[in-house]
Amino acid sequence: MAKRLTQQDIARMAGVSQATVSLVLNNRTDSGVRIAPETRARVLEVIRRTGYVANPIARRLHDHRNRILGVFTYEAVFPSTRADFYQPFLEGIEEQAEEAGCDLLLFTSAKAAEGERRIFNDDSRIRLADGCVLLGRSVDRGDLAQLVSEGIPFVSIGRRDDAGGPVPHVGADYVSAVRDLVDRAVALGHRTFAYLGAGTGAESSADRLRGFEQAVAAHGVQGTHLPFGELGEILGAEATCVLAEEVSDGAALVLAARERGLSVPGDLSVLTLGAATRPAPRDIDLTGFRIPRREMGRRAVQALTEVLENGTTPQELLPCEFVPGTTLG
Repeated sequence: MAKRLTQQDIARMAGVSQATVSLVLNNRTDSGVRIAPETRARVLEVIRRTGYVANPIARRLHDHRNRILGVFTYEAVFPSTRADFYQPFLEGIEEQAEEAGCDLLLFTSAKAAEGERRIFNDDSRIRLADGCVLLGRSVDRGDLAQLVSEGIPFVSIGRRDDAGGPVPHVGADYVSAVRDLVDRAVALGHRTFAYLGAGTGAESSADRLRGFEQAVAAHGVQGTHLPFGELGEILGAEATCVLAEEVSDGAALVLAARERGLSVPGDLSVLTLGAATRPAPRDIDLTGFRIPRREMGRRAVQALTEVLENGTTPQELLPCEFVPGTTLG
C-alpha cells in the first residue's frame, strides 16, 4: 500500500516549511506572516500534482468544528403518517448541508417526557454537533430557553416566540398568506367568514388566526372563530367562506357540504391554510397556499451557518405561494 502523503512531504517537495504548507491549506491570513504569491503558487502546484488531500480530522480540529449539523425532531418523521409533510423540510436540509460540505446527525435517542421528546436529558448528545436545526410543529419552551441561555448554536424551522431571549428561526409568513386569502374572497363578494381550527398553541396556528383577524377587521366584514366547528355550526354562523387550519378538516367540510346538497363553492367556499399533516382526500382541488417547506429547510441550514460563523440571531419569514383550486368562488 502506497504511503499516504503528509504535509511534511508537501513541504519538502515545495522547498518550504510545514508551517507554510499548513497556512496555504487553511488559507490563513491572520498569522502575521506574509506568504509570497510565488511561494503560495509553488505549494499549490505540488498539491495539485500529487493529488494531496488534507486529513479531514486534522482540518476539523484546526477549525474547532466537526462540520456535523444536528437535526432534532420533536415528532417521528419517518416512517410516519406525517412523512409527506416533513419530507420536503428534510430534503432542503440535506441539500444545503451537502452544499456546505457538512454531515447530518439525526438525534433519535432523546427520551420522551410525558409522551414528548426533549432535547436535554441525562444522556443529551446535542453538543456532538456544531449546531442543530429544530423541526416540529410545537417546540418545548424549556428546551428553547436552555439552548438560548447556554449559547448552543441552533435554528428553529418555524417562527418561535422569545424564550429568555430571541430565538433564531426560519418560518413561513402565515399572517400575510391568510390575509391574502381573505382579500381574494372579499374581492369575490364574501362578507361572512369562519375560521376553523385551534388558532392557539403552536406559533404557526396563532399566526394563521392573527392573519385572519387582521384581515376581517381591515375589510370590516364578519369573522367567527370556531375551534371545533362542524358544518351545522358553520352554517349557523351564516358563513359563506371558511378558512380551515388543517387541510384534512377543509376536505371533510367539502365532503359534508356536498352530502347535504350544497354546492362548493357556489353555496360555501372552503380555503385551506397550508399542507396536510393528517391523511386527507387527494381528489378535492382545494384552494389555499403552499408552505415553502423545502426552501425553509435549505434556509435553516444557511441560517445555522450564520449563527456559527457570526454569532448572529437570524429571524426570517418566507412567503407562501397562493394555490388556486376549485373551492373558492
